[in-house]
Amino acid sequence: MRIKTQDYNNVTVVELQGELDGDFVELFQNTITDIIAAHKAGIVLDMSGVGFIDSEGLEKLLWSRDYCSENKSELRLAGLDENCAKILEITRLENEFDRYAELTEAVKSFA
Repeated sequence: MRIKTQDYNNVTVVELQGELDGDFVELFQNTITDIIAAHKAGIVLDMSGVGFIDSEGLEKLLWSRDYCSENKSELRLAGLDENCAKILEITRLENEFDRYAELTEAVKSFA
């Protein structure tokens, strides 16, 4: 799993590449914590490069949503592929996140 971040004004885009699984969750959590510590208004997770999410990955997505909310920030998901969207649907988590088809839409939603 690779993580790349880029700031757009007061929003940070976190580009994820690979599988969001147990091997990766600590790095993912640390990235989210660091962004929130910088007092960003929002985080967009660019999920277009993620092909699979396991149970630990789902847990960290929910943690990220809650952590952002607790720290007066917001979390958006962008670019979910069909497989990851299906995983959210099967686990009944599809309505737990603000989701956008395109990254630019998600970033603009903070304006």
